[in-house]
Amino acid sequence: MRLPPKALLNAARAVLLAAALACLAGPWLFDANALTVLTEFFIVLTLALMWNLLAGYADIISVGQQGFVGVGAYAFFGFTALAHLSVWLAVPLAAATTLIIAVPVMAVIFRLRTAYLAVGTWVAADVLMLIAGKLPGFGGGSGTSLPIPVIKEFGARLGARIDVFYAMSLGLALIAFVATWALLRSRVGLGLTAMRDNEEAAGSAGVDLVRTRVLCFLWTAPFLGLAGVMTALEKLRVAPSASFNITDWTIDIIFIVVIGGIGSLEGPIIGAVVFFVLRQWLADFGAWYLILLGVISIAVILIEPRGFWGACRRWGVPDILPAGHAPETADEANAGASKVSASTTAALSGGSPRQY
Repeated sequence: MRLPPKALLNAARAVLLAAALACLAGPWLFDANALTVLTEFFIVLTLALMWNLLAGYADIISVGQQGFVGVGAYAFFGFTALAHLSVWLAVPLAAATTLIIAVPVMAVIFRLRTAYLAVGTWVAADVLMLIAGKLPGFGGGSGTSLPIPVIKEFGARLGARIDVFYAMSLGLALIAFVATWALLRSRVGLGLTAMRDNEEAAGSAGVDLVRTRVLCFLWTAPFLGLAGVMTALEKLRVAPSASFNITDWTIDIIFIVVIGGIGSLEGPIIGAVVFFVLRQWLADFGAWYLILLGVISIAVILIEPRGFWGACRRWGVPDILPAGHAPETADEANAGASKVSASTTAALSGGSPRQY
């Protein structure tokens, strides 16, 4: 027996709420290994939300967001290990530094479009990586570890630090999700949704395409920088090859968004879960692991270009986390027109509309 869409929607929301409550109680429910995996999961989810916002709504296909991840990691190291600032002050400063770096990068790559823009983001990320490898005090091309005093600011014991890193990554993912949802519910988000559905029509309707893209690009930069901070804390070191890793911070993220459902808030969540499950199952297959991920991506693109959640939408399943504004039904539109007509008539006659 097929369940109606509303029943499926309520069941999905119940599962999502239970998962969120379990994550909030994570330090009391999971062991250290599980918390470490979940910490990485929340970092990846944050990156997927940001890439989905760029590619799924603003039509900015980036293959260089690892550049901003690396900037955040290196900025955090510089503020803590070299400038000897408090770690809690260094975290927002790293996000601000990433935003500042994003401005000139944006000014260059936004002169390009389509495939050239994608290549431009990749080149910009590689330039940032090369610069990071030449900075004095950062360990050169091989990188360097975070100083022990910096690490101990998050907790004297390993277990305490794991709990703190878990809480920070969970908080980052929640803030990134809520902020993205709020952006999509705003007037800017309405323009982004219109651009996602039909860019030419959105421009004709008055959406400032350039301004919206600029805002979207700069919006993602601090979150990518904060994700970079978390990668540095997770690995306890910074290095050009790790902090600016295109496979971990861009290629895997594209896979997650594509299979989950680009242009939706549910897609990155579903894709991240699928990715981590596949990674656990296929970890023993070596190089075949990446090949299988590629095959799955191609199959999903050929069968349903909008990913798993796009297929659910096509089957009539409503959004679990609606970010857009639902259009008026015919009854609502007629009722609104009747109210306007009654008010207009009353105003012309000098009376008040009759209340029913």
